[in-house]
Amino acid sequence: MPKFPVDAPLARVISTLEVLSFRLVRRGNHIAMVRDNADGTKTPLTMPNHRTIKASTLRTILTQAGIQRDDFLNAYDKT
Repeated sequence: MPKFPVDAPLARVISTLEVLSFRLVRRGNHIAMVRDNADGTKTPLTMPNHRTIKASTLRTILTQAGIQRDDFLNAYDKT
């Protein structure tokens, strides 16, 4: 199993989330992304607009967005 990124580059995190069906909505001090679900609901995601995202922050983002760790790591390795 791949290791969880310690200081993940922001561009790679965004690319990974786009692979997981999220789309960029707004970019300012924070980055807003959203995923349209099959049942018609939307899953919002907000993260800081920093060059790198710390592991603890990334884990919190994944938990709040309902993304499994393994799903994220598999997509992260492909980007």
